[in-house]
Amino acid sequence: MSVSLKGHVALVTGSSKGLGKQTALALGKAGAKVCINYANDRQKAEGAFAEFKDAGCEGILVRANATDAIQIQRMVQEIEEKLGTIDILVVNATPDQPQKPIEAYDWDGYQQMIDFFVKSPFLLTKATVAGMKRKKWGRIINIGSEVYQLGQPNFSAYVAAKGGQTGWTRSMATELAPFGITVNIIQPGWIPVERHEKDPQEMKNAYFAAIPAGRWGVPQDVADAVVYFASEEAGFVSGQTLCVNGGKTPW
Repeated sequence: MSVSLKGHVALVTGSSKGLGKQTALALGKAGAKVCINYANDRQKAEGAFAEFKDAGCEGILVRANATDAIQIQRMVQEIEEKLGTIDILVVNATPDQPQKPIEAYDWDGYQQMIDFFVKSPFLLTKATVAGMKRKKWGRIINIGSEVYQLGQPNFSAYVAAKGGQTGWTRSMATELAPFGITVNIIQPGWIPVERHEKDPQEMKNAYFAAIPAGRWGVPQDVADAVVYFASEEAGFVSGQTLCVNGGKTPW
């Protein structure tokens, strides 16, 4: 299936590296105009944007904290002025994800996860949904995690917030369906990217041994799933959870 997203405008939060970078590139190659978003590392972001442009894609680079309402509003305004109405929203930005027992957490750690995975989708959707409703067409795609299905231990803040994001996705799918807007969530497995460079090798080995497909996932696996959810062909698919983890999720 060859997907064309020509005529559409996408915002991918946290798209200067990792899964977001590959997702933005895939959407751009499919014909969408794309905003590459970053929060901190300008040099890395400019490098990612240069790769995006070198691939023949069209878009802009915007710095904004994806959990801050004022910065989100400014970003959306700039995108709409330069590219047009946003009708594909990919909520991807993530903070560091420490793993520790419940006794070692404080509420600030929980709050940060809630901010990224519940507050951010809410603020981003609220800032873009009016344009989607006017067009009677929209795609909201959350990047979740398999940890919600697996009930990962020593990861309770992240798991809880991802559970909230999944529930929010289902509620929004029902609410926005009458307006031609789909809302779905992709639950990737552990796909090693830049932030995993220092993870213990024994941990990687143990995870790899449990992947039924017998290979590591790569960012393109997630990017392809996003492009599908963004396509016309997925117009009757909403409120769904798609696990991209080589068959690892047990349900």
